[in-house]
Amino acid sequence: MATKTISITEEAYERLAAKKREKESFSDVITRITNKVNILDFAGLLTPEEADRLEAAVKAGRARSRKRLERITL
Repeated sequence: MATKTISITEEAYERLAAKKREKESFSDVITRITNKVNILDFAGLLTPEEADRLEAAVKAGRARSRKRLERITL
């Protein structure tokens, strides 16, 4: 694998280092944070109560959308 040397500011280095996980190289960090979003990154973000409220809101929104679609297609 080829390598490249880059220059970054101290601030950029500190930010990158803060994102670094145990046993992860800086190349791994850059690849991870510039890649597509991994849905597992969101695991544990909401409390169970927040997740329940969000699920209820999504279901209600879908129901309203179905009703609206039925109205305009009849």
